Amino acid sequence: MADAVKTAEMVRNAVGRLVPSVVNGREEVAFPGVDEYRPSGKKAAPAVRSNADYPKNGDKRVPDLLTALKKCGLSDGMTISSHHHLRDGDRVALEALQLAASLGVKDLRWFPSASFPCHAPVIDLMERGVVHHIEGSMNGPLGDYCSHGKMRGHGVLRSHGGRWQAIQDGEVHVDIAVIAAPTADLFGNANGVQGKSACGGLGFALADSMYADKVIVVTDNLVPFPCVPWQIQGNNVDYVVEAPSIGDPSKIVSGTTQITRSPDRLKIAQMVAQFLKVTGIMRDGFSFQAGAGGIALAFVDYLRGYMREAGVKARFVRGGSTKYLVEMLQEGLMDYILDGQTFDLDGVRSMGTDARHIMTSPFTSYNFHGKGNIASQVDAVVLGATEVDVNFNGNVVTHSDGRLLHGIGGWQNCLYAGCTILALPSFRDRIPVIVDEVTTLTGPGELIDVIVTERGIAINPRRQDLLDAVKGSALPVRPIEEIKDEVEKICGGKPQKARLTDEPVAVVKWVDGTVLDTIWKVEE
Repeated sequence: MADAVKTAEMVRNAVGRLVPSVVNGREEVAFPGVDEYRPSGKKAAPAVRSNADYPKNGDKRVPDLLTALKKCGLSDGMTISSHHHLRDGDRVALEALQLAASLGVKDLRWFPSASFPCHAPVIDLMERGVVHHIEGSMNGPLGDYCSHGKMRGHGVLRSHGGRWQAIQDGEVHVDIAVIAAPTADLFGNANGVQGKSACGGLGFALADSMYADKVIVVTDNLVPFPCVPWQIQGNNVDYVVEAPSIGDPSKIVSGTTQITRSPDRLKIAQMVAQFLKVTGIMRDGFSFQAGAGGIALAFVDYLRGYMREAGVKARFVRGGSTKYLVEMLQEGLMDYILDGQTFDLDGVRSMGTDARHIMTSPFTSYNFHGKGNIASQVDAVVLGATEVDVNFNGNVVTHSDGRLLHGIGGWQNCLYAGCTILALPSFRDRIPVIVDEVTTLTGPGELIDVIVTERGIAINPRRQDLLDAVKGSALPVRPIEEIKDEVEKICGGKPQKARLTDEPVAVVKWVDGTVLDTIWKVEE
């Protein structure tokens, strides 16, 4: 059954993308251009609660999650939120939704910071009417389900910062937040750096704990009060549930995160590090951010060597942290790691033991409707993409066939760094990555500065300063059109356009809450 939300009027936004004027019953603002939207009003706030309603001894424990959901008044049409620090090892979010099904609850909006393949059983809950739609990053099976038009409402994809923005601006009201905490006390103070399920920080759950009407903390490591350090404050928590397990530790973090072994990808990583060196971005006191993929890890390793040679020390590095960043911190090559989530066991241990390894949240790092954020202070960021086009626009959510298989994460927010670099192979599975026009616009080209492939480096013509900085260097700087044409010849021509219908199934929000693009149903 198709809901009325899928038949909303479509309008053209500032970048020419056709987007719905109403999404899931809410009127939306079409993207008016980078930095053109200025909101007004006040931040949202949770309802006032009285201390008299809570145990005087601070013990907020209830026997199980089902009891907690009942006490929260779970009912049809509510919004349940969850976080993804446990990644593909998470057991709590799915259990909460399945318990809702056992209570006969219908039409829930699930608002995760991200979903993973372990959440694939939510498809059955959508088929049964328990979950109406998902507003959050959808990875793998759930994204594919949405792409085929099977969700009754629109999917809504937001960046990490955009999710915080949506909560604080009142765009999304969370009725019940369910927080999986590796360690907690009976009052609800919680952290992610201790216990058998330690995952690092819990920053992605922070907004939920502050703004939701009801907050449940589920832990498999209950400690005596006080739980120190606390990343979630017990004063914001309604109920605490002790569970045998909140997730599979083997899937929460990997013991080792591997540098790519591909010669082409190693070449890309080295060129990125050389670019920072040649342009002078790598200097004493600079800052950078890179992810946990194979190319990003190799880039960090190359950059580390150049920093040693030049005697350069970074002031801070934005994480996701990995063992490579931890080793650089211990070696004295940086002053601080400002960490949004940890990607391996070394990162988890470091955050728990080193005062220079600091947990951050989307509020401090990425929120566009705050009084500034960390992202805009980073000198260089190295990201990936599924597609880029000749106008430097980027896509990270759909593949060339139009299927939604990835979330945005912090990718959009990072585009505000001093120099945004997309490091990616020029083709995947014989399909060119550089195209005439991206299938789905996730990031405007005016914010993307450099594309690095194994076949050369393309610099956005808007960045004359970078073009000037590489003059006379050995770096293989080429026009993006030239690289595209070369790859098309290798791959046998232009990639086929995605076969899409005219039915919108999801939208991509920009960091300010406006609608940047539409994801369309794929043809069967």
